Parts: sequence; structure tokens; C-alpha cells
Amino acid sequence: MAWPFLRRSATPFARVHDPSFAFPPMSVASEKRCVTVALLGNPNTGKSTLFSALVGIYQRVGNYPGVTVEKRTGRFRYHGSVFEVVDLPGLYSLAVRSRDELVAVQVLLGQEKGVPPVDAVVCVVDASNLERNLYLAGQVLALGLPTVVALTMVDVAERHGISVNPAALSERLGVPVVPVLAHQGKGVDALQAAIAAVMESPPRPRLPQVPDVIVAQSEALLARLAERHWLDLICDGQKPPQSLLTSEDASLDRSDNSRNHSGNNLSMDSSTDTGTDSSNHFSNHAITDFGADQVDGAANNGTHATAAASAVSPNLTVRAVDDVRRGKSIPGAPYDWRARFWTERLLFDHNGFLQKQFFGKDASAVSQLVQEARDAIAAQGLSTSEVEVQCRYQWVAKVLDGVVTYPEQYEQTLSDRLDAVLTHKVWGMLIFALVMATMFQAVFRAAEPFSQAMDRAVQALAGLISQAIPPGAMQSLVIDGILSGVGAVLTFVPQIAILFAFIAILEDCGYIARSAYLMDRLMTRIGLSGKSFIPMLSSFVCAVPGIMATRTIENERDRLTTILIAPLMTCSARLPVYGLLIYVFIPDRRYLWGTLSLRGLVLMGLYALGIAVAVVVALLLKRVIFRGGTPSFVMELPAYKLPSPRTVGLRVWERVVVFVRNAGTLILAVSIVVWALLYYPHHAATVEAPFAAERDQLREQLARLPEGSPTRQSVQARWDELQREIQMAYQHQSVMGRLGRFIEPVFRPLGWDWRISTAVLASFPAREVVVATLGVMFNLSSGSEEIDVTSEQTAGELHARLQTATWKGTNRPVFNIPVALSIMVFFALCAQCAATLAVIRRETNSWFWPAFTFAYMTTLAYFAALATYQVGSRILSG
Repeated sequence: MAWPFLRRSATPFARVHDPSFAFPPMSVASEKRCVTVALLGNPNTGKSTLFSALVGIYQRVGNYPGVTVEKRTGRFRYHGSVFEVVDLPGLYSLAVRSRDELVAVQVLLGQEKGVPPVDAVVCVVDASNLERNLYLAGQVLALGLPTVVALTMVDVAERHGISVNPAALSERLGVPVVPVLAHQGKGVDALQAAIAAVMESPPRPRLPQVPDVIVAQSEALLARLAERHWLDLICDGQKPPQSLLTSEDASLDRSDNSRNHSGNNLSMDSSTDTGTDSSNHFSNHAITDFGADQVDGAANNGTHATAAASAVSPNLTVRAVDDVRRGKSIPGAPYDWRARFWTERLLFDHNGFLQKQFFGKDASAVSQLVQEARDAIAAQGLSTSEVEVQCRYQWVAKVLDGVVTYPEQYEQTLSDRLDAVLTHKVWGMLIFALVMATMFQAVFRAAEPFSQAMDRAVQALAGLISQAIPPGAMQSLVIDGILSGVGAVLTFVPQIAILFAFIAILEDCGYIARSAYLMDRLMTRIGLSGKSFIPMLSSFVCAVPGIMATRTIENERDRLTTILIAPLMTCSARLPVYGLLIYVFIPDRRYLWGTLSLRGLVLMGLYALGIAVAVVVALLLKRVIFRGGTPSFVMELPAYKLPSPRTVGLRVWERVVVFVRNAGTLILAVSIVVWALLYYPHHAATVEAPFAAERDQLREQLARLPEGSPTRQSVQARWDELQREIQMAYQHQSVMGRLGRFIEPVFRPLGWDWRISTAVLASFPAREVVVATLGVMFNLSSGSEEIDVTSEQTAGELHARLQTATWKGTNRPVFNIPVALSIMVFFALCAQCAATLAVIRRETNSWFWPAFTFAYMTTLAYFAALATYQVGSRILSG
């Protein structure tokens, strides 16, 4: 079939906006409410950029059920039909070796829960590296799904002197090939049109060949697995995608499919009376291109349908071949077509991942059967570790012969010249340090005015609410609970947006891959790879975006290890705690002619403590829980290019929305719970009775004293202090206060009294809350005011109050240097951040890992603070 958008012209995009160009009207596909399209391709081929160009802001981000793999979907409309695009994880082949690759293949096969069966595939290939990219494309074509090839990086190929003929490539592959420059929006309309067209008239792919012995042994292994009832473990009883069913099959399953997938399955054609439905038409072409008159020969093309037919009977008709492909029970071939795919993959799976994933305790028995099949193949002089790669690359070479023209001699490109400097072991590290310093300075400085503006907006809204709602539980709930929770979430948003803007720019221009390469040498010493460095570095600003940045780590063990140690990095939320206690308790001593201050050394020591503990925890996790060798670091260095503002903007928007929607809801709920524990039981008569007489007297004096009177100022100061005492009394009789006194014996070895313990408990939603809570506990502020420890008046007042605070019934001071150090060490290592735990829950799709993180970090923090206080007390007392 000739595809109109592939007609040769001066530029591949000449027909994108040609008003005379139109596809045939959609008659059948438009009847389907939503067509599911899988977007698949190698990493660094522009797949994510193409996804954003296809769907714009109409995208959703989540996790696939039960796994940590990110699920990104979006929708676009074409000629009245809705197409849902599923952006699959980047992978180099369908040879499954990791969880994300398994999810991608299961989505293609219609086996992934929560994803409708795929109706079509867009295979993204890099025009500057077609030989490697077409390896995956050949595997996708063999699945038999309607496929469109999106040819990206056309401009990069041209700069390298590589010339590609899209029309000739389409003719060789038997599927439409559409050149696109997604970051410029070119070719996107043509790609949408091509997707719609292949749904109406599926193309005729030409497929790579697989030797007969592979087909025969795959069928033999399939039969032996069926005898032991192990096929259900592979296929879990699910149905093949609707695009591989005839309308006859679809009519039988239409009601069931509509219930399960809300109308997301497509009936391709209704002309079943002639036996030429679209699925049959597609399979006929898949065979005819390699000789439909001899089904035996067609088996060599690697399609599971024809392989099954030749293994069962050489006299099967083409219709029978389709029946085998659709898993229909015909004599001698009762197997689901996906079982054939997975059985063939078992032969090539030498690392045992699939056997462990599918068969569990039966993996060893399955491994024996697989090895017998491999031995039979080896007896024919073939190696299963090499034969697939050889066959597919031979096919790729034939496809590209005469289609791609390479320059006689490659010239050094700008990327080569930049890499000579940016990946240099000396200059590269210096430039990297400068880039990172610039990024963090920008995050701190640029986020500050936005955070302050949000804080002022929240305060202003709180003032309006306090006037609209009378004093009481409802006002306190809205202001201290809900509004405070929302404000805590919004405070993180500017940091996250700016940080991810930097990361998106660096990633889009190609520098992120270089930075990971530079740091790999250091990270391998703790069992991680260079890809873990950027998330850990990001966590010094905030652990939330740092944990979200671990999505770039393909190895699941490394990703989880990085997630679990990221909260140990000293984030900006710890700085208010450090600032308060260092400013008040650490003497302002200076060394080396005033260039080093003791306060600065203490702060640096707290940062170093987090890093050192993270290194130890990473080593323990890699040797105890996530056992395995240090991963090999193989990363493609993409060509440098100017980042796309649209792509960067969409990525930042996506991350901000995800954070506010997921982490925000949980931290809001926790804030309300903490508010309730600090508010109830609110017995006003009991709590305020001891203060009633003095309060009435002060109120009367304020009413008759003139404004500006020195006496009035002193009375007003006493009034404010009395209000703080009343609030402290409420805190003392609250559930949280009672809990603080109850657990005081647990924290007493750390040198803490019940007020410090209560402040630590109240700071669970966010660490910085402890500053305001301590102010309330020690009668410094009302709790709603921000404590400025750099103010001499505030610092002096706070220092005096903390220094004069004593244990109840004694003259023993509550605070001293060992106590202050123990509190800082505790906050350096604890997991007092609901947003971080919420994001860990989201990223791991499990409550176990946030619970584990909270448990191990709290345990570490407790014993480290205990050692700090005990050792410090002995040193000072000795």
C-alpha cells in the first residue's frame, strides 16, 4: 500500500500542512470511543519529547499496579476519535531483563493490569542510529500489531552527513515511516494521521527470519510447559489485543470487553462473510510477503502465527494460521499466541529473569526444560546467546541497504569537541561543580521570593478567614490545620519547579548523561552507579524532588537504595532547626585569623554526618537487602542540542502537579491529624481559669490606658506573654502534650524533657515546624509568628528563655550544648517529613518502604542523638 505522506519531496515535512492532503475518512475506528496506542523506543531517541508533542498537557502520570515503574498516558483527538497514548519505558529490545522492560512487553501483549489492550504501536527510531534502533523495531513488527515508525533525530542525522530515504524505508519495512521533529512540532500531524490510517488498513510488515530449529524447539518447549500446566503462569488467562481479533471474535467478546475496558477495544472490520476481515488481511500479508504458497517457508520469518502453523502441520490454511495467532483451539495448536512469544523469549533469557518472574518456586524445573531445548539447538551448531542477535542484525542490514547513505569519512562534530572538555577527568569535574553550584544557588535564591509571596498569601488568607469564622474549633481547624497544611505543601513548589526546570534543561541538552558518567567512578565504591548521583545531589535542596529524580535509574535495586538514602542528605527544611540551635547555643568563636567560625564548622559537620551515614547505609543495603554486584554503568551519550522550552515547561508542570496532587493530599491529612492532637481536648474553663483574673485586669488596663503610653506598652507585653502562657497550657493538656509527657522517659536519656519531645512529635509533617513549636512551648511566640533567630532581640529573648528553662521541680537546666547537639543530630538523621514519606510511598507503590525508611532513620537518629548527648555531657563535665 502506498502511504501518501511518504511521497518524496524536497523536505520530509513538506506535506505536513498541505491542505490538499487528507487521509480516507475513519469509518470503523471512529466507532471506538478510545484507541490505545503504545509509544515505544530506545532511550535517548526523543520518545518523551514526541509523547509531549502528541498529547500536550493532556497527560497523566502514575505507577503501574504493583510495581515501581512509571506509567505515563495522554490523549489526543483526530477526526473525532480519541487516541490514548501509553508512553512505555525506554528499552533496547524485547529481551526482558528488568521490571520496566517486563511492564513494557506486557503492555504490548495486553497482559498489564490497568492498561487496555494495545491497538497500535508507534515505534520511535533515531535516524542517526538506525541500525541499533531497528533491532527493537523488528521485534515489535513480529508481534503483529498495527505499527507506525516515527523517524526522529532527522536533523541530527543530517548534521552527521547521514541521508535517510523515509519512503524507501517504509517500503522495506512494510509499515508507514513518518519523519518527525517533535521539539519543533514538525511531522506530528502526519504521525497522528498515520496512526489513524493503520487502524483502518493495517500495513504489511516484512519480518526478520528465525532458523527452523528455534521454531521447532520453541514449540516443543511450549508443549512441555503445557503438560505441566505452567502456561497459565505466563498468560494469566488474559485475552489477546482486539486488533488481533477478527470481527467474528470481537462480536463474541464485545460485551465482556466493554465491561472490562470501557469500550477501549476496536472492531476492525465487519466483512466476515468473505473471510477478509482486517486482522486476517494483515496476517495474509505478513505471510504473503515471504511466500504464502508455502507456509513451511513462512515459518522462518519469525512470526509466532506462522511458526505455530509450520510446527503443527504444513498443510494449515492461512485462516488456520490466524486462528493459531489468536489463540483459538485448533487441532494440535491450543496455545495462546502470547505463550509462544514468552516461550521463545525463555530460550534467549540466559540471566534467568523471566523464569524467576513467571514461575517462582518452579523456576529451577523450568530452567531444566529450557536448558534441554538450548542443548538441542546447540547440537545443530547454533547458540541461543548469539543466534537472535545475528539474525536480527542481518535483517536490519538488508533493510537499510540502499536506504541509508553514510558519509565516507566522519568529521569531528560539535558534540565530540564539547565532550573532550566536559568529560575530562579534571576540567569536566570543575565544570560539573560549577554547574551544580549554579543550580543550587538558583534554587535557593530564585525560590525565596516565590516562597515568601506564597507565605504572605497564606497569611493574608488566614487573616480573612479569622474575620469570617468566629474563634473556636472550626477557625483553628481551617487556619492551623488545613491552611497550614496547604501552606507547607506550597512552600516546596517553587523549589521543585526550579530544580526540575534545571534538570529538564540539562537533560534535554544532553548534559545529565555526562554528569552521571563523571560521578560513576565515585559511586561504584558504595555499590551504586553514576545515575544515583543526581538524585542524591538534588536531595540537598529537598528530598522530594531528589526521590522523584530516581526514575532515571533503570536498575530497581539501585533505585530503591537511592530512594532510601536520599532523605539522609541535609535538605533545606533542616536549616531552620540548625539555625535556631547553632545561633543560640554554639559560641561565635573564630579560628585561622577569623576565616573559620565554630558555628560554620558545626553546620558543615551536620552536612558531613548525613553524607557519611548515607554511605554506610548504602553499603549495608547493597550487601544485606539488595544484594548484587556493583551494576555496570552503560549509558548512551546523546548528541548535544538546544533544549525545547515547550518540553521543559511540560516536564516541570507535570512534576509540580504530581507533587501537589499526591504528596500534598497526604501532608494535608497529617497536618489536620497533628492539629487535632494539639487542640483536643479543648477544656477552656479548666485551662483558662487560673489566668482569668489577671487577664480581666489586663484587659481593663488596656481599655483605659492611652495609645503610646509607656505603661500601656508594658501592660501589652504582659498581655502577649499571658496569651502565650494560656496557649502553652492548652498544649500541656492536649493529647499531643500528654503523649509527650508519656514518652518523656524514652527521650530522657537524650537530655530532652516533655516539651522537647512534644515539639519533635509535632514536627512530623515538616521538620521546620519544631522551631515554631519550641517558641510556643517556651512562651516566645504564639506559634503562628515566624521566629527570626537572626534578630538580636528575638535571639536574645529566645536564648534567655531556653537558658532559664528548667526541669519540673528542679533547678536543672533543660538546654545546654550537649542537648542542642543531640537535637541537631536527631534532626540530621530522622525522617520527620510527611512529604518525603508520601513521595516514597508513591514512587515505590508500597507502604512498606516509607515505613522501613521511617523506622531505620528514626532508630539511627535516636541512638546517634543518645551517643552525642552522653559523650558530650561526659566531656563537658570531665
